[in-house]
Amino acid sequence: MPIKIPNQLPATSVLTSENIFVMTETRAITQDIRPLQILLLNLMPTKIETETQLARVLGNTPIQIELELIAPSGHVSKNTSQAHMLAFYKSFDEVRDRTFDGLVITGAPVENLDFTDVDYWDEFKTILDWASTHVFSTIYLCWGAMGALYYRYGIHKVDYPEKIFGVFPQYLQDEYCFLTNGFDEIDLQPHSRLAGVNENEVRANHDLQILTWGPQSGPGLIATRDFSEVFALGHWEYGKYTLAEEYERDMAKGMTNVPFPKNYFPHDDPKLEPLFAWRAHANLLWRNWLNWVYQTTPYDLTEVPQLRAEKKLGTDRSIRHEPGGPRQDDFKPFVHDGYGVIQG
Repeated sequence: MPIKIPNQLPATSVLTSENIFVMTETRAITQDIRPLQILLLNLMPTKIETETQLARVLGNTPIQIELELIAPSGHVSKNTSQAHMLAFYKSFDEVRDRTFDGLVITGAPVENLDFTDVDYWDEFKTILDWASTHVFSTIYLCWGAMGALYYRYGIHKVDYPEKIFGVFPQYLQDEYCFLTNGFDEIDLQPHSRLAGVNENEVRANHDLQILTWGPQSGPGLIATRDFSEVFALGHWEYGKYTLAEEYERDMAKGMTNVPFPKNYFPHDDPKLEPLFAWRAHANLLWRNWLNWVYQTTPYDLTEVPQLRAEKKLGTDRSIRHEPGGPRQDDFKPFVHDGYGVIQG
């Protein structure tokens, strides 16, 4: 929630320059308030687990949210009962005439396939086209991010011979960004994917900005300049044991391109509990995204299509700037010696 301060308080300009939401007395007496309407397109086979993970991070804020669930209509879930799907999920056709504050599109374990070989690719593209006019801001996860970057911006997927698997350091690339405000210079992000995106193509596209990046995992968080679309290549929403469960599942399948998860089990000993080292940044990212949507989305959701068409998202403050990292030198912790403070 924003901080309410007197109209002319000098701190207003300072906090605004740091992209901290400030509400003056004048705005406070005229604002309208309602719950955020968030739609979740769940592409994961483990739907109940994914619902729970995302509801946890979405609900851990002071903002009231109304969450609705959809899944591809042409794809039958093999791991979730039809009773559950019928009870809690809608089809896209049931929501396509509505507008939403936010849309979350999950990943899917299909990154080894060409996009056109995914059986719901056409419906995925249709939903993205719809979201570009009917959703204020969309956040894509893992394969969802890869597919959206390719379809919306021509960023090609890069296949890997071995899975990027474990918890990897990411370096903050923008000191004052709405989405990463409050992030440490280093954040840890779980990754579990057999593909990534062409980083050179991302950097060459001026509509996109890389917000976190790591030497082993590449871009972890990408966004459009107006934050209408956010792309998380990793899995900040993962729970403590998700990577362990995925590793057991992959080993049971006999997969040979999946390494032991890095930086996850203490001393690389799977008999010990995993170290839950990304929870704070996970909660912060989702709070920041929801807060940005809450502060900038129109009270009347029917205004969203016109705002998207006119590219007038955001507030009257300048939100489009060249990303500037927190460091002035080229120091990269974790590359040679742990945090650079202790001997690695």
